[in-house]
Amino acid sequence: MKLSRQFTVFGSAIFCVVIFSLYLMLDRGHLDYPRGPRREGSFPQGQLSILQEKIDHLERLLAENNEIISNIRDSVINLSESVEDGPKGSPGNGSQGLARLLSSQSALQVDPKDCLFASQSGSQHPDVQMLDVYDLIPFDNPDGGVWKQGFDIKYEADEWDSEPLQVFVVPHSHNDPGWLKTFNDYFRDKTQYIFNNMVLKLKEDSSRKFIWAEISYLSKWWDMIDIPKKEAVKSLLQNGQLEIVTGGWVMPDEATAHYFALIDQLIEGHQWLEKNLGVKPRSGWAIDPFGHSPTMAYLLKRSGFSHMLVQRIHYAVKKHFSLQKTLEFFWRQNWDLGSVTDILCHMMPFYSYDIPHTCGPDPKICCQFDFKRLPGGRYGCPWGVPPEAISPGNVQSRAQMLLDQYRKKSKLFRTKVLLAPLGDDFRFSEYTEWDLQYRNYEQLFNYMNSQPSLNVKIQFGTLSDYFDALEKASEKSAQSLFPVLSGDFFTYADRDDHYWSGYFTSRPFYKRMDRTMESRLRTAEILYHLALKQAQKYKINKFLSLPHYTTLTEARRNLGLFQHHDAITGTAKDWVVVDYGTRLFQSLNFLEKIIGDSAFLLILKDKKMYQSQPSDTFLEMDMKQISQDSLPKKTVIQLNAQEPRYLVVYNPFEQERASVVSVCVNSAAVQVLSDTGKPMEVQVSAVWNDARTISQTAYEVSFLAHIPPLGMKVYKIIESQSSSSHMADYFLYNGGVAENGRFLVKNMIGAGDAITIENSFLALWFDRSGLMEKVRMKEDGRHHEMKVQFLWYGTTSRRDKSGAYLFLPDGQGQPYVSLRPPLVRVTHGRIYSEVTSFFEHVTHTVRLYNVQGIERQSVEVSNIVDIRTVHNREIVMRISSKINSQNRFFTDLNGYQIQPRRTMSKLPLQANVYPMSTMAYIQDAEHRLTLLSAQSLGTASMASGQIEVFMDRRLMQDDNRGLGQGVHDNKITANLFRILLEKRNGVNTEEEKKSPVSYPSLLSHLTSSFLNHPFLPMVLSAKLSSPAVELLSELHLLQSSLPCDIHLVNLRTIQSKTGKDYSDEAALILHRKGFDCQFSSRGTGLSCSTTQGKMSVPKLFNKFAVESLTLSSLSLMHSPPDAQNISDITLSPMEISTFRIRLR
Repeated sequence: MKLSRQFTVFGSAIFCVVIFSLYLMLDRGHLDYPRGPRREGSFPQGQLSILQEKIDHLERLLAENNEIISNIRDSVINLSESVEDGPKGSPGNGSQGLARLLSSQSALQVDPKDCLFASQSGSQHPDVQMLDVYDLIPFDNPDGGVWKQGFDIKYEADEWDSEPLQVFVVPHSHNDPGWLKTFNDYFRDKTQYIFNNMVLKLKEDSSRKFIWAEISYLSKWWDMIDIPKKEAVKSLLQNGQLEIVTGGWVMPDEATAHYFALIDQLIEGHQWLEKNLGVKPRSGWAIDPFGHSPTMAYLLKRSGFSHMLVQRIHYAVKKHFSLQKTLEFFWRQNWDLGSVTDILCHMMPFYSYDIPHTCGPDPKICCQFDFKRLPGGRYGCPWGVPPEAISPGNVQSRAQMLLDQYRKKSKLFRTKVLLAPLGDDFRFSEYTEWDLQYRNYEQLFNYMNSQPSLNVKIQFGTLSDYFDALEKASEKSAQSLFPVLSGDFFTYADRDDHYWSGYFTSRPFYKRMDRTMESRLRTAEILYHLALKQAQKYKINKFLSLPHYTTLTEARRNLGLFQHHDAITGTAKDWVVVDYGTRLFQSLNFLEKIIGDSAFLLILKDKKMYQSQPSDTFLEMDMKQISQDSLPKKTVIQLNAQEPRYLVVYNPFEQERASVVSVCVNSAAVQVLSDTGKPMEVQVSAVWNDARTISQTAYEVSFLAHIPPLGMKVYKIIESQSSSSHMADYFLYNGGVAENGRFLVKNMIGAGDAITIENSFLALWFDRSGLMEKVRMKEDGRHHEMKVQFLWYGTTSRRDKSGAYLFLPDGQGQPYVSLRPPLVRVTHGRIYSEVTSFFEHVTHTVRLYNVQGIERQSVEVSNIVDIRTVHNREIVMRISSKINSQNRFFTDLNGYQIQPRRTMSKLPLQANVYPMSTMAYIQDAEHRLTLLSAQSLGTASMASGQIEVFMDRRLMQDDNRGLGQGVHDNKITANLFRILLEKRNGVNTEEEKKSPVSYPSLLSHLTSSFLNHPFLPMVLSAKLSSPAVELLSELHLLQSSLPCDIHLVNLRTIQSKTGKDYSDEAALILHRKGFDCQFSSRGTGLSCSTTQGKMSVPKLFNKFAVESLTLSSLSLMHSPPDAQNISDITLSPMEISTFRIRLR
């Protein structure tokens, strides 16, 4: 009776919706025509265009109407299924199911105004768009003479008569926090002496200057020096002799680092500076990252920087910019419709940041002014002419020679202000070098400045001294001197066809570990801060006395250190890689302890119980990694019939989410009870010891968990013979199985049927090797080719070969051929189905989830790669489709923004490989195919319809970039991806081809977040499973889901101004994502909406009141002068903002 009443109500709802939409359609049809003034003589044409617009509009409304109706139809089908499948005799389940299904189907409420951004973006035309620059450059690499990659520079002697040349010589020392030695070894052997000598030598003469970038080293030295030395450093900073540039924990890589970690290492450095030195860096200095990303420019701008400098950029781009005099430019984000993201950027023009390549175009001459290379020292000049010490006898000729280089260099710029860096790797570590460089240059300066006829004013300076003088010089010009540039600077080549696209993939094991660490750190930060507030409220000293904040700080610093441009890049010596890995591994373990303790306190019913619990570990992760170089494995939860085990599942996502949880238990007779005590639908799957043998002691149990945003739920797992758990079935191709125990395992010998798996959204077909061939999308029934294959790239037979940095292939990728067909194992289950192929070098698994919501809409691909036995090979996964993408594809930059790419035939193959942090896609007018990634890797689209991703590389030789070794410390590496095929609508492909911007769909953003921030299952210690410890069945840390396009980047406890402890504030970092609306958003199963970036702060957290909230700069360095306590937040699309928040 109850059911028929529901269906009646539901039928009426459908009827009302249809009538209402038709009314709207007609109503809007009347009104939506242009109100512009009519031109005489164009009346009939105008009427026709109005009519055409009306028809287009009606078509759009009809399509919207169809979508509403099909949403409702899906709801009815789902409802009837849930009524049929629902537990018998559970009254009221139908109506709850109806409410949930209705909310999930019509869930994604996108405000139409939120779609404007993606459609308008890119309409601004910068003076220089990097995509166009690549069209213009011939990449012919002619010999330029003394400046080999450039051209001959000429000038007239009287050019500086009216305005003298102003030269700033900027002494610096580039200190890698790990490369050929570990961080600690470099500090012990070099860096500490640079600092010690700096204090002594700068004090000798107030005209001497020096700049420093890496705070990781400064902080280590600071902790071991006495107070007089500290005071000396502060006075050098105050009088402008010493400048901190950028001030991040490291000088990070910009290709493979994710924006979460880039921001985090910036905050760590800036917070350290604020606390210990009271300085705020204002100029960026990035002389060694291998290519540059606009994301970094954006983060510096948001942190309050006004200028930045970059160096490693393709030599042909440098030459082009030198010819155009565009080496100094305002770098603007591709998506910026105004100029709010503009930051003044200086590009160094020559090959390197060392002294031979920074005074001017001729390295043979510049090298003679690196006085560390004087005869008798350890270093000479490779060009064969050594420096001469400056004396009254030669000062005139030497000054003329150096000034000639400065003048030539200045001809590449638009003002008479010149920057001349003076330094190199680990320079100024010896007392003698300070004297040699400074004293010889002082004599040259004195001579030049004393000769009015030379028209030069030369001095030592800091980076900001230079930029301040540059700004002053540019103010004299009526209009802006500097062009606006948009785009990025990948892929870098330093000479010939030597493209640095190898490091996008090198040491992928650690690139994956880095992302796991980021997700864990974010979870630990958020849970720790909220648990800390509760511990303070309830005076739980046991929690407050733990060293959690110290270990959290250490984890931030270890993650920060790994963002260094020789760490995450995979370009350090083997033992240095082990040092980075060990730091990450130790911090992962500490973070798991912080997460376990914090989650336990938050989920305890009676907080006071925390005090009396004897256990060391309350909640343990269900995955354990036993060493820095091994893959994490699931721990087996021991069940018995008497006592239930408790599983606490945390959702690290800011939206409510339904996702599959899989844990290992020691019994197949298992029941999982939800937070309300109802039995969950589960799938029991085999745990395989190897490809052919099933474990007799462990079983995997999977179920669909539905968890509130930043929330937790407690599930009970019990051993129960009466459980009605669904057992997965197995089908094996190309080989048999030894022992199957409880499972149905069928050997498919000579079976002719196609291998297929499906869920309610997709059906997949595979070949006999278990490789995907095609997909059918069930909403329209169309088949799409989607072939997965593996390839090998070799390395060239020429002298220069691929190594840690460079990719120098021997031609096109060759198909991966296995001698015999691989064993293929097909799993069919209620919660998920999958196909696994066991190749010699890769175990390839494709999985579909049979659940409602986001997870069913994409294909999960997991590759366990092991190439430890091969030589000079790189393994690639290629996905081929019929999408007519031509030579265009798209990759993300740092997980923050999308950069359109073009595969160019005039460039070598290796130049068409680009970095991918989280996604790459191809598209045509009808479809978009996205590869989402849980780790940074290299990617390319070598032909129309293809995406390929590099998964590992093993190279037996050095590539002559200083590392002195190949890459042969390969590990068994797990790569995780999702493949998403989406239908597009309303696309103007011609307009799109011109656009320098593109955005993921909301579904793509959310799928990427699922991949990077999976549910975290934690097991309550068996000692605590007694009834004495009562847990909340469900915990909501947010009052409701955040808007779909807003991501909570972090909630980071801020340090106290004094001591090693924390303050009562946290940094709340939010990011509003730009997204493309030209995709269907139905059936995502998300109960969130978009709100034009508006959020109400008092309604943010559950159980925590917001005492104050003020806007800050991104890295907490600056607060607006009128920083008011705010109660509403509004973010623009793409904006990342930091707020200081105080909770109680």
